[in-house]
Amino acid sequence: MMSKLKVTQTRSPIGGTDSQRATLRSLGLRKIGQTVEIEDRPELRGMVNTVIHLVAVEEVD
Repeated sequence: MMSKLKVTQTRSPIGGTDSQRATLRSLGLRKIGQTVEIEDRPELRGMVNTVIHLVAVEEVD
C-alpha cells in the first residue's frame, strides 16, 4: 500500500508563472486553505516540488 501526501495550499499563485498555476490546478488545488490527499509517487512529488513555496506538505499513512 502506498503512503499518501496531504497537500494544503498556503499562498496565492498570483505573480507566479503559468506553469505553477497549472501545477496547482493539476494537483486539485483552487483556493488558499484547500487540502487534497494524493498518492506519494515520484511524478506527483515533482509537481509538489514545483510549487513547494505555495503549499504545505504532510505525509499521511
